[in-house]
Formats: sequence, structure tokens, C-alpha cells
Amino acid sequence: MTDSITIALSKGRILKETLPLLAEAGIEPVDDIDRSRKLVFPTSDPNVRLLIIRATDVPTYVQYGGADLGVTGKDVLMEHGGAGLYEPLDLNIARCKLMTAGPVGVKAPQGRVRVATKFVNLARQYYASQGRQADIIKLYGAMELAPILNLADEIVDIVDTGNTLKANGLEPRELITHISTRLVANRASMKMKHRGLHPIIEQLGAAVDRRRND
Repeated sequence: MTDSITIALSKGRILKETLPLLAEAGIEPVDDIDRSRKLVFPTSDPNVRLLIIRATDVPTYVQYGGADLGVTGKDVLMEHGGAGLYEPLDLNIARCKLMTAGPVGVKAPQGRVRVATKFVNLARQYYASQGRQADIIKLYGAMELAPILNLADEIVDIVDTGNTLKANGLEPRELITHISTRLVANRASMKMKHRGLHPIIEQLGAAVDRRRND
């Protein structure tokens, strides 16, 4: 159906916190997502299907029309650039911080700094805004190893409880920005499928408001 709606959801913690919001909007996967290897799921709404993909891929799927709506972190959107996307809702879930971090009790170098991160664009922008020269080293995971093995002076990463940093002898240093999960929409879909998308966005917004007021 040309009027069918595809929503791209991020795997992991964001998915677990998004599904109850979608349920309040009358959209529930027909199959058990946790037990299935499928990537596309029909829902209780015959006109809506869900894609389960990596958070970093959500903006791309939405931007190029593979999905009409998407759910991903603000960190991913900022790193991606957000071109061609509307951002109608802050879902106020999976809240965390994007921070610099380094070895406990060790001050960051005053001059040029080596930084390990998967947020290359955000890190480059941040250090430039501080007037500091930074060599950015892209890693896809296990960022905490970089200072331990002298690969980098500090890291830029998402911090939730800080327990992972602490377990690896690191501590948070500077706050770059607060992060939460956002609903994004394809610009063309917002025009062509407005009648179908608008109620979903409204119902999700109402669900977010109810939780905020509880």
C-alpha cells in the first residue's frame, strides 16, 4: 500500500523504551521482537510496520525514504547532521550525556590532544569551539581502552551511570551536551502521508506528556 507507514527503531535500550510509547499510540509488533531474527515487523495497525536497525542507520533510512519515521538518539542525529529530516518530538527517553573522559586524577593536556571517539564530527566541533587542537581517532566501541593503552589522552562518549568509566579507571571531564531520544520524519513523507503520520506523532506526543506528568 502506498499509504503504509514504516517506522525505523533503534536496537537496544532505545527500542525497549520506545515500544511502550508506541503501544500507547496503538502500535504494537505482532511478533515478539526479542525472540525473532526478523528485521521487519507487522504491527497491530495494518498500515504500520516497524524496522529494527542500528541507531546510527536510522537517520539515513529516514532521510532517503526507506522509513517515514525514525527513533534514535540526539547524539546520532547531531553526528549525522540531520539533513532532510524533521524532528517533531523529543521522546524524553534513554536520557544520558555526551562527555569527555580521561584517566582518574590526570588532567587533560594543555596543548594538542588525542581523542578517541565514534562521534568524530561532534568531537571535532567541540574541540574547535574550545579553541583546542585535537587529533580525532575513530573507534567503533570499547572507547575506554584508548587512554589505558595510550592510544588517546581522552575520549568522547555517551555517559549514563558512569560505571563503565569507573570500572576502567576513567572519570568524566567536560559535558558536551545532554542527550535524549528523538522522533524524526522524512520531509517528503510529512507532505505525502500527512494524514497517516500526523495522528501517530500526536499520540506519541500525548504519551510522552502523560509520562512527564506522572
